[in-house]
Amino acid sequence: MTKTIQCISPVDGRVYAERPALPLAEAQAAVARAKTAQKAWAARPLTERIAIVKAGIAALNATRAQAVEELAWQMGRPTRYGGEFGGVNERAEYMASIAEQTLAPKIVEESERFHRALAREAVGVVFVIAPWNYPYLTAINTIVPALIAGNAVMLKHASQTLVVGERLAEAFAAGGVPEGVFQNVTLDHATTEALIGARSFGFVNFTGSVGGGAAIERAAAGTFTGTGLELGGKDPGYVRADADLDAAVDGLMDGAMFNAGQCCCGIERIYVHESLYDAFVEKAVAWVSALKLGNPFDADTTIGPMANVRFARTVREQVAEALAAGATPLIDPALFPADDGGAYLAPQILVNVDHSMRVMREESFGPVVGIMKVSGDAEAIALMNDSPYGLTASIWTQDSDAAAEIGAQIETGTIFMNRCDYLDPALCWTGCKDTGRGAGLSELGYYAVTRPKSYHLKKVTK
Repeated sequence: MTKTIQCISPVDGRVYAERPALPLAEAQAAVARAKTAQKAWAARPLTERIAIVKAGIAALNATRAQAVEELAWQMGRPTRYGGEFGGVNERAEYMASIAEQTLAPKIVEESERFHRALAREAVGVVFVIAPWNYPYLTAINTIVPALIAGNAVMLKHASQTLVVGERLAEAFAAGGVPEGVFQNVTLDHATTEALIGARSFGFVNFTGSVGGGAAIERAAAGTFTGTGLELGGKDPGYVRADADLDAAVDGLMDGAMFNAGQCCCGIERIYVHESLYDAFVEKAVAWVSALKLGNPFDADTTIGPMANVRFARTVREQVAEALAAGATPLIDPALFPADDGGAYLAPQILVNVDHSMRVMREESFGPVVGIMKVSGDAEAIALMNDSPYGLTASIWTQDSDAAAEIGAQIETGTIFMNRCDYLDPALCWTGCKDTGRGAGLSELGYYAVTRPKSYHLKKVTK
């Protein structure tokens, strides 16, 4: 019997999409098609590949209305936010704009005796395993530079966002990407691991859980396949004594609650200088209390259901454990009658928390945030570093020198000052510790999907 992969809609609990998983033999055939098609694709001029990929992005933009509705059904994001196309376009345009300079050979010597150069060569087939929380944005981060650099791409999207992979494949085909160069595949875990273990790919990019990243590493062990792993996060925000209080509240609460808290770089813990603590908490409670939990298709809904009932269950368990250990909840659940005990989950702010509680140490990935009082920079730095994760950290201050000094002491991939929850395509997207490894976006994003190749050509002289 053929195994199927289902997307259960968080909106109403029904099966929104169901697709058969490819048997191993068919998956291997897809890899073979990709390897064959890649050679001709890489041989095309770089300018042609850039133009075709940009045409694919334009075709994707033409599906905006449909995509926004489908996202609401698949993972619950309110339609009022309009999908992910602003970020998709920004990242794709930037990566296209730097491609020629980044991928150009670096000439070391061009003389009568020698041609010496360092070039970048496509790795072959890039395998992208994409997550559901920002299903277009996270996939585009690797797909665009991989295709432009001359690779073929195979995309396996999360079961929660099955339809997104199909929309991306349709868009790039409409833009002119040749058959076999971009393929969307539906795979189960066993087949995925078998393909990786057989060295089917030149590079594997995975965004997801720490456990999933560990499984990718085990599957790739001994194959010497390059991997990019963006895994868990527990991103902190620190509000210094000199911060703009209103800006800090607005930025950090949005970072904690947008997308029902389901953001890789969402704010999950906040440390506030004791001089601002009471005022910050009061304003944060007012900010969150004004949210509207409900059906994502309602125009006034600002926070929709979590993508899956089991994700909401994790958050509820963390909150319940924290309350039992002495934490204090500040958001009245009566303000959010749509909370049904399932995927629809009321947001929450917790105080009287500490790092013995899971809600302050383990990834929540939901609309809950703990707030702690700190005496100054030293205590804040120690608490921000007291985490197995390191993706981003946000510092709110009017002193950029202090922010840089603090940032240098924080174990993280990105330091923000007076903002959070944003990917700058000109800067490297990376992390440390259990957040994983690798480099996305920026020129380093091209280095991840290419390999260096040296040319040392001695010319014959008479």
